[in-house]
Amino acid sequence: MSSDDVVIAARGLSKNYRLYDNHLSRLRQAVELMGRKHYREFTALQDVSFDIGKGETVGIIGRNGSGKSTLLQLICGIRKPSAGTIRVNGRISALLELGAGFHAEFTGRENLFMQGAIMGLTHAEMTALLPEIEAFAEIGQFIDQPVRTYSSGMFIRLAFAVAISVRPDILIVDEALSVGDVKFQHKCIERIRVLKQSGVTLLIVSHDEAMIKALSERVILLDRSRKIDEGSPEQVFNHYNGLLADKTGHKIVLSSPAAAGSPANTSHGNGMATVERISMLNAHGQPADIFSVGENVILQVAVRVLAPLPRLVFGYMIKDRLGQVMYGTNTHHMKLPELDLAQDEPLTYTTQFDMNLGPGSYSVSTALVSGDTHLEDDYEWRDFAYAFTVINETRPAFVGSAWMEPEMRVDREVDRR
Repeated sequence: MSSDDVVIAARGLSKNYRLYDNHLSRLRQAVELMGRKHYREFTALQDVSFDIGKGETVGIIGRNGSGKSTLLQLICGIRKPSAGTIRVNGRISALLELGAGFHAEFTGRENLFMQGAIMGLTHAEMTALLPEIEAFAEIGQFIDQPVRTYSSGMFIRLAFAVAISVRPDILIVDEALSVGDVKFQHKCIERIRVLKQSGVTLLIVSHDEAMIKALSERVILLDRSRKIDEGSPEQVFNHYNGLLADKTGHKIVLSSPAAAGSPANTSHGNGMATVERISMLNAHGQPADIFSVGENVILQVAVRVLAPLPRLVFGYMIKDRLGQVMYGTNTHHMKLPELDLAQDEPLTYTTQFDMNLGPGSYSVSTALVSGDTHLEDDYEWRDFAYAFTVINETRPAFVGSAWMEPEMRVDREVDRR
C-alpha cells in the first residue's frame, strides 16, 4: 500500500489516564511540589500501529476493555494520544456510543444542523440533505421533538441517517447496528455496502462475527490495550475465539495456512479430549473433498478421551470461504451427549446430511466441550479442521449459499372477453 493510498496511519499510539480515589487526591496532585503521585495510572491503549487504505473496510474486535473505543476516539480526534501519532486524511463521520454529539434538549432537526456544522457543512447544504435523512431515519414527526424523548431505536435511526448522508470519506461505526429493529439493521448494512462500493473507507467495531466477516477485508484484534493480531477475518476471528475460551490457561495454537489464501488452522483447549481423524464420505461411501449440490454426505469424526470426563459434547460448524457459519449443531442440542467417559476411550461421531449448499469452498470446524458452547470446559476447538468444495452438476442453475429444492408453478390468466 503506497503512502498516497493511506487515509489512516497510526504509529505507536498509546493513551494513559490518571485514576484518583477521590476529589481530595486530585487536589493534592494539583498542588504537589515533591513529585509524589496521588493517582494510579491506567493504560487504555499501548503502542498500537497500523495503516488503513482508501476504500478499505476494516473490522476492529476484542474483548470488553481491550481499547477499541479508545482507539476510535483517538482516530476521531475526540481525545489526544499520550504517545505516538495518528494521521487522518479525509472527512470522518462516526457513530460512537449512543447519544454522543447530540443535545438531549434539542429536537432531532436542530441536532442534525448542529452535526452538519460540526462536520463543516453549511446550513444550505444540510437543508438540501434533510429529505434524504428524514426518509432514511423513518421517525416521522418525532424529528421535531426533543431527542430526550426518543427510544434507543429512534436515536440510532437518526444518528445513522445523518452519518451516511453527509458524504463522508471515512465512516466509523461502533456497535451502533446492534440497536434497532431487524428491518432497519438490514437497511443499514445494505447502505454500508453501497458506501463501500463508492470508495468510502469503513471502520467497524462489533461483536457480530458474521457482519464483520461479510463486510471486512481485514480485521484488527486488540487485547489488554495492545494489538495482538491483524489479518484476514477468518484468521483473526479464529484467534479471537481462542481468547474467549482461554479462561483456565488453555493452550492456543496458530498453525500456518495449508495453502496460499487459506485461513490458518487454529486450535485451543485444555487437551482433555482430541479429534484424531476427520473425513467426509460421498454418496458412494468413499472419502472425498468435492461434493455435488444435494448429494448425501457423511461426516465422520474420530475422537479420543485423554482424561476421565463426566460429560462430553461434540459439535461441528460448516463455514464458507469468508468464515460465515452456514450450519452448526452439537450432541447437546441433538440430545446425544456422552456421559462418564474413561481415560483413553475412543469414540466415533457420524453425521449424515444432504449437501444443500451453493457451489463454493467450505470448511468444517469441530468442538469438544462439556456444555452447549465452547466457553464451557473447552477440551478442544479446531477451526479449519477439514476443507471441501461443492459443485453443481445435477441441479438447475441458482445463486446463493443454500439449495432450497423449490417447486415453481406458473398460472396464465386467460382473457375471456
